[in-house]
Amino acid sequence: MKKLTITYWAITVLMGAFILLGALIDISRSPDALAFIEHLGYPAYFVPFIGVVKLLGVIAVLIPGFPKLKEWAYAGLVFDTGGAIFSHLSSGDGPNKWGPALLALILVTLSYIFYTRKIKQNNLI
Repeated sequence: MKKLTITYWAITVLMGAFILLGALIDISRSPDALAFIEHLGYPAYFVPFIGVVKLLGVIAVLIPGFPKLKEWAYAGLVFDTGGAIFSHLSSGDGPNKWGPALLALILVTLSYIFYTRKIKQNNLI
C-alpha cells in the first residue's frame, strides 16, 4: 500500500507542477502564450480562460477527498492535453511543439491509473 501511495503522489505532484506552470503562464497572458495560442488558430481571450481551467483542475486533483470532482478534473485535463496535441498536429507542428502536451497527457493518465488503484486498494469504491 505504501509503495502505491508514494508512486501515486510522486506522479501526481509532477503532473500538477507541469500543468500548473503552463496554467500560470496562460493566466498571466504572457506574449509567448498569446503568440502560441494564436498560431493554433484560437482567439487571445482563450488563453486566460484555459489557464484558469487548468489551475482549477490541478487543485481538484491535488486536494484530498471529493472523488467525483477528481474524476471530472481528470477528464478535463485529458481533454485539455489531448486537444492541445490535436491542435498542434492539425497546425503542422513538430514534436518540439506537441511533445510537452503529450508528456502532460501521459502524466495525467498515469496519475489517474494510480489514483484508481489506490481507491480500489483502500476499498473506497
